[in-house]
Amino acid sequence: MLNNLETLNRVFEAGIAITALSLFLRALTFNLRERVSRSFAVILACIMVASAGEAISDTLPAGAQLELWLRLQWVGTIFLPAAFLHFSDALLETTGRPSRGRRRWAVRFSYIISVAFLVLLVGGQLLGPPVAQQLPAPHLTPTRLSAVFSGYYVLVIILALSTIWRAWQRTVLSTSRRRMAYLFGGSVALALSAYPYLLIGSGAAAAFPEIFLLSAALGNVFIFWALVAMAYATAFFGAPWPDRVVKTRLFRWMLRGPVLVFIVLSLIPLSTRLGSLLGVQSSILLPVIVALAALVTSHVFTLVTPILERWLLFGGEAADVAYIQSLPERFLTNADLQQFLEALLAAVCDRLQSRSAFVASLEGDQLRAVVEVGRPKPLASQKAPGELRRAMQKRNGSARLFSWGKYWVLPLYSPAGGELVGLLGVMRKGRGELPEDQHAALQELGERAALALDSRLQQDLALQSLQSLGPGADLIQRLRAAARFDQREMLADTATLPEYPDLVNWVKDALSHYWGGPKLTDNPLRGLQVVQNALAENEGNPAQAMRSILRAAIEQNRPAGSPKLNGEWLLYNLLELKFLQGRKVREVAMRLAMSEADLYRKQRVAIESVARSLLEMETRELSRNGNHRKEVTR
Repeated sequence: MLNNLETLNRVFEAGIAITALSLFLRALTFNLRERVSRSFAVILACIMVASAGEAISDTLPAGAQLELWLRLQWVGTIFLPAAFLHFSDALLETTGRPSRGRRRWAVRFSYIISVAFLVLLVGGQLLGPPVAQQLPAPHLTPTRLSAVFSGYYVLVIILALSTIWRAWQRTVLSTSRRRMAYLFGGSVALALSAYPYLLIGSGAAAAFPEIFLLSAALGNVFIFWALVAMAYATAFFGAPWPDRVVKTRLFRWMLRGPVLVFIVLSLIPLSTRLGSLLGVQSSILLPVIVALAALVTSHVFTLVTPILERWLLFGGEAADVAYIQSLPERFLTNADLQQFLEALLAAVCDRLQSRSAFVASLEGDQLRAVVEVGRPKPLASQKAPGELRRAMQKRNGSARLFSWGKYWVLPLYSPAGGELVGLLGVMRKGRGELPEDQHAALQELGERAALALDSRLQQDLALQSLQSLGPGADLIQRLRAAARFDQREMLADTATLPEYPDLVNWVKDALSHYWGGPKLTDNPLRGLQVVQNALAENEGNPAQAMRSILRAAIEQNRPAGSPKLNGEWLLYNLLELKFLQGRKVREVAMRLAMSEADLYRKQRVAIESVARSLLEMETRELSRNGNHRKEVTR
């Protein structure tokens, strides 16, 4: 029983260290700007160091290496009280009670005391050498200063818990109060379970090792669940996403990281027993067990994760979320459209024994070649689409097949509204009429091509509608996230100007994708009032609205007089050639007679100039609408 308890504790200690590391990496990755998340990351780092030192020291014999890992374990324990005080101050500040100086100084002073204890630990004054008798677990001998640290630990933890309690009392929303309760309960469990009780009770632990190891296992369980509960509650601070998104990301992170590793660690001790049963060395079975456990567990998680998410996280929203999650599978991209139409035209050419065919889409008053197969390509020249469009106009909207040069052309109409969406053309084999069976086949294939073009058109319209809703939805999500724990944030000014450094980065991203791309369509600049006003002038197309505003901001940097390639025209020419015309860096540098390194320096200055112009445009717009509350200097 004693050996089993020791093995169980080692697995728990390693699992806690890995869980803390995984959550620490998550905090650094997703939400490091939030003070609550940063302070919780410090707690995770302390637990990670303490658990790793404890797990490794349990497997080492007496010696210098054992003492090194035992002292490393204490590094995490020493800084844990200061981390809790830091965390509690950040929580209370989030509820609308910022520090007036005393709490901040208390946090700084606690870190200074922790550093002092760390120096004493390294010097050997805080703790002595390891005990000769390591049962039930290896530990360092206490000194007179150890009692001082214990008093400091208890005092700071009580102060931190009282501050978290104040933050809990100030929270109003029921959901936020529940999450704040998770933080308070998790802090209590973590603070009680993480204290090294062998410092004060090594004699009793040696006399009753089974009881000590069993209580240590229960304490490790409390630490694990406290970490998970606190990570869950902390994930919502400053997150501008809906709750379901936060829950889903954390749930998947936990499954693919800590849970997977914990399952693998639990199976490692089986290698020794299984090896003795099969007569095989455990060192040979160990990598096989680890690989199989990781592979099978990952496969099981892939299968059950959607079911668990619908059952545990989404509740009554499961149907809506499932439909949204299925949209990428039903989305028809341009590549998908071209692939389908190429296969369809191949079938047309095969059925009619033709050497060339094409599909063109109607966009406004212009025809655009979507797919052309075979040789020759009739729409390759610039004049051909216009000639084909005029030939179609002479038909007065007739849906019948007609002749255009060497091609039979079939108008493609929307299945729903009956509007013309494109044309399908196939090269004629002879001068005679098209046989009835081939005409029927062409008609059927044309209906499928029309369905594909119409589906893509309807999808584009839906995407434009969703993009126009983006800034408003983003604002609602930000306000909802900010008001989780402090309802006064709901009254925050939504029309304040963006920070200038952020605006420069946004302009740089938008210009880099000026002619299309996610950095243009998903850019935060879409939330500016000038861009919102430009939507109406650009038929609700966000990309065109963004381009028009950026072009207007660039035009404000156009110098007076006749154009030149140098002098005060340099920055404007750089913006026009590089972004508006989309020329390559080397070509722009040669045109402006400068090196590429100098071009990049000038480009940074030019982008900053565009950002200032855009800021002036937004300021004037807000002032005109009466939303800007500060005095605007002209």
